[in-house]
Amino acid sequence: MKLSDFDFDLPDDLIATRPAVPRSSARLLVAEQDQITDARVTDLLQWLQPGDRLVLNDTRVIPARLSGQRHRDSAQGAVSARIEVTLLEPQADACWGALLKPLKKIKVGETVVFSDQLSAELVEVVEGQGRLRFNLAGDDFDAALAEAGAMPLPPYIAAKRPADEQDKTDYQTVWARSTGAVAAPTASLHFDEALLAALAAKGVEFTYVTLHVGAGTFLPVKVEDVTSHKMHAEWGQVTVQAAAEIAATKAAGQRVIPVGTTALRLIESAARDSGAIAPWEGETDIFIYPGFTFRVADALMTNFHLPKSTLMMLVSALMGQERMRRVYDHAVAERYRFFSYGDASLLIP
Repeated sequence: MKLSDFDFDLPDDLIATRPAVPRSSARLLVAEQDQITDARVTDLLQWLQPGDRLVLNDTRVIPARLSGQRHRDSAQGAVSARIEVTLLEPQADACWGALLKPLKKIKVGETVVFSDQLSAELVEVVEGQGRLRFNLAGDDFDAALAEAGAMPLPPYIAAKRPADEQDKTDYQTVWARSTGAVAAPTASLHFDEALLAALAAKGVEFTYVTLHVGAGTFLPVKVEDVTSHKMHAEWGQVTVQAAAEIAATKAAGQRVIPVGTTALRLIESAARDSGAIAPWEGETDIFIYPGFTFRVADALMTNFHLPKSTLMMLVSALMGQERMRRVYDHAVAERYRFFSYGDASLLIP
């Protein structure tokens, strides 16, 4: 398999920079057998049946983008530089791994001030990434970060406009509760309380799992032989209860449908060792591409993905490459909105 096998032409004006309002009014492309149907997310009620189980990622996105000042005394007097920080992952001792720009403007041991409450010292630099030790921890850190930080919008949105206060609502799922992601599980952004209530009334079941989506989800694939690509690792958890719920649905012959590629990657990671879903916790770097054997997922709800991305490879593994090419040709021709704030698809193998 070559990287070029997963390429397609995408007009720039199809990249969504704001979500649909209300969330559930977004368009939904349903691909089942050889049929493609144009619908709305609210039409999930027609496609989901009593006993179907949606698997939802309950990770909560942190406002991981920070802008601060580095102050320094020099021969010319006091000087400062603006430092842009993207938090990547929490570490021990109130530290975070982070990207700093421009990295050349700050030295180890210097402090970046983000607000009256929040600052951080650069402890070390390893392979182009910094390690920051913050002056606060726990709830105090969370509160100060909420005030000073901005949502870490994907590069293809951030290139078109800066993040604002509205994104703190828009880029968060309505069921977010486990803090730790620096990117949203975006297929889940289409659900609102009214749609969840309507699905529950129909008999659709819900199971919550956690995968903290990392900034590595946006890293490009740089190798032409896709099988040699190394995935970034992300922390996830499938609890005993979640595994039991999913196993019961499988045993009853009903469908397990992850909402988003993050939920799918997590439940398939939890089934790797035994061949069936089991409680699981740890870091997963599972890479799903054509030829993969799915052990848990029976279908997938997901957004429309970047050309030549690992997520294009994932949906091609589920549906077949030719079939996904037809789906994406249709989506472009019908002007579906793409990427994190875009429209959705329901893929049924």
